[in-house]
Amino acid sequence: MKKLLILLSLAAMPVAGFAAGGEHAKLDAVKIDLSDKTSLQRGARIFVNYCLSCHSAAYMRYNRMGKDLGISEELVKDNLLFAADKVGDLMKAVMPAEEAKAAFSTVPPDLSVIARARKPAWLYTYMRSFYRDDKAPSGWNNTVFPHVAMPHVLYEWQGHQRAIFKQDGAFERFELVRPGSMSTEDYDKAMRDLINFLVYLGEPAKLERYQLGVWVLLFLAVFFVFAYLLKKEYWKDVH
Repeated sequence: MKKLLILLSLAAMPVAGFAAGGEHAKLDAVKIDLSDKTSLQRGARIFVNYCLSCHSAAYMRYNRMGKDLGISEELVKDNLLFAADKVGDLMKAVMPAEEAKAAFSTVPPDLSVIARARKPAWLYTYMRSFYRDDKAPSGWNNTVFPHVAMPHVLYEWQGHQRAIFKQDGAFERFELVRPGSMSTEDYDKAMRDLINFLVYLGEPAKLERYQLGVWVLLFLAVFFVFAYLLKKEYWKDVH
C-alpha cells in the first residue's frame, strides 16, 4: 500500500508542477460576450497576427471562423490568411515544431481549447502580467506563470513594466518603465477581445446554441398556450 501511494505521488508531480504556475496569483475578471461580433473580429485579427506565428488552433478552419464571426471569405483571404493557402485550411502555426522547440526549449501549445483548460480570467491576467527579467532566457517573465518560456510578443503595445515584490517574495504591483503604443485601458480592451476570441475557439458551437436557444424558448411559449387550452378542453366536463 505504501509503495502504491509513493507511485501515485510521483505520477501526480508533473501535473502539479504544470498547474503551479501562478496558482495563487490574483486573477482579474474579464467580460466574455460571444454575441459581440466586433470584439470577436478584433480578437481574431490579434490572434492571427501575433499568436499564430508560434501557436496553432488546429481544430479550427479559416472559413468556419469567418462564417461564425460574419467575415466574408474575401476578407479572410485579404486580412487573415497569412499562415495558409486556402480558406478551408486549418489554423496551423507558421513556425515548425522542431524550430519552436529549438528556440523555446518546448513546443508552444495548441490554443484551440486553452480557454477551457485555463479559464478566461487566467488568460486575461496572464497576458497583462509580463515584466522585464534579465535573468530569463527571453528577457521576460510573468507573475501568473513564473519562468514561462513565452516572450512578451505584445510589448510594443503594452510597454515595459517592472514587477515589484514584497520582502517575502509575494508580488505587490507593476511599475511602468517604458510606455507602449497603447494606453493601459486600450491594451486591456485589446486583451479582452483576444480572450473573447479564445473562448469562442474553445467551443464554436456556443454561438449556434445561443441562437437556437431563443427559438426554443419562443416555441415553448407558444406550445404552452396550446397545451393550456387543450388541458381546459379535456377537463371542462370534469369541472
